[in-house]
Amino acid sequence: MFHPKVILRIIGLLLQLEAVFLALCIGISVYYGENMMPAYLYTIAALVGTGLLLTYIGYNKERNISRKDGYIVVTLCWIVYSLFGAMPYYISGYIPSITDAFFETMAGFTTTGASVVSDLDALPRSLVFWRIMTQWIGGLGIVFFTVAVLPIFGLGDLHLFAAETIGIARAKLHPRISVTARWIMTIYVCLTIIETICLKLAGMGYFDALCHAMSTMSTGGISTKAGGIAAFNSPLIEYIIIAFMLMGGTSFSLLYLAIFKLRPGDLFRDQEFKSYLKMVAIFTVVIGIGLYITENMSAEGTVRTALFQVVSVITTTGFSTVNYSQWTPVLWLLLSAAMFVGACSGSTTGAMKSIRVAILGRVMQNEFKRIIHPNAVIPVRMGRSIISEQIQSAIMAFTLLYVGMVIVGIFVNMCFGLNLVDAYGLSLSSVSNVGPGLGNYSSANAMVTLPTPLKWFYCFQMLVGRLEFFAVLLLFTPVFWKRR
Repeated sequence: MFHPKVILRIIGLLLQLEAVFLALCIGISVYYGENMMPAYLYTIAALVGTGLLLTYIGYNKERNISRKDGYIVVTLCWIVYSLFGAMPYYISGYIPSITDAFFETMAGFTTTGASVVSDLDALPRSLVFWRIMTQWIGGLGIVFFTVAVLPIFGLGDLHLFAAETIGIARAKLHPRISVTARWIMTIYVCLTIIETICLKLAGMGYFDALCHAMSTMSTGGISTKAGGIAAFNSPLIEYIIIAFMLMGGTSFSLLYLAIFKLRPGDLFRDQEFKSYLKMVAIFTVVIGIGLYITENMSAEGTVRTALFQVVSVITTTGFSTVNYSQWTPVLWLLLSAAMFVGACSGSTTGAMKSIRVAILGRVMQNEFKRIIHPNAVIPVRMGRSIISEQIQSAIMAFTLLYVGMVIVGIFVNMCFGLNLVDAYGLSLSSVSNVGPGLGNYSSANAMVTLPTPLKWFYCFQMLVGRLEFFAVLLLFTPVFWKRR
């Protein structure tokens, strides 16, 4: 059953919250003396006006939200946020194409980090901050922020939360979803502040430090510099960003328990976290050995370069300190494998997630055992937990959708004349929300040369990848729209 008025009211409130986020850019514009005030004021007026209108139309006493309402709200809010979020780029004239402005905003909110801005250094600082703010909001989720800041939807909090965080469920920190959301947002904000301080002490300016901290914790990968992290030429800065990218790829529920509840042991008892660290270590060692053999680097430089790229890719952040497309092909093929795996569920990252890959490995291992012992009952285990058939089935379905979407993307890309490497890299990068692809599109801003239809297709890929397919694709199934 649908509740149209409830959906409109929530979208209206979400738009008003976006206006509050955008208002922060006005202060930065004034501080740096930029001529961006009209673009922000017109956008805020449109957000507030539309938000109030939708809230008024949707005003009633109904506060319960059905599961179907949750899926509709989540999908619509990401699209609507991107539409309004594109206005400052378009109105200011810095991105004069509606397609490019929408692409830039969708890439921000989905924390993909891909860009169509060819000259980043020419953008006003307040507009750079808005690019990074979009990914910081999208890191935890648009609706997640709303549930944490505006917990006024009653029983509907659960359905909104569930619709935006489809995947392997984790135990709630508190019986009330709104309290859980506030606690997780607290650790998110605190880690952003701590990283800002660390980066400032390492030599960054205040603005660069804040922006890169927001970009790291959201695992979005947008930089304030055209040259990215390499522009700072600082090993210390790289190590700090590596550490916080690793935390951005960790479940925020676990981080909250480890830091605020002083239970660090929970981290190392968690099977997914251990799988995540093992995959980082394996990819780093193998790629590091490859770099040491093929590239002229010092031992420390080899380890740092390999670790930075692996952590950046596996957490789907997308930062880079080198052009890895110039490496031996087998090395950037390994990076694409890390891009596929992803980090932990409950984090700000995209891709498959380590827990799914680990469970798939256990399922495959059990199938070999069943061939030898066909009558044996062999449960799939992760640590001491038995993985139910329902979860196994859901993971299989997710994997099929994930691989299928990448293959469809490759086919679409090749129809527009891209070679296989570029087509594969761009499709996997968009679905995994990484940003940089492979080959000719290994830099985040290389998307400016893509045809307009492909940019719209990538927006769709980025959205379904960020919401893990089901929330969006359900809306295209006839059964979803049936009354019963």
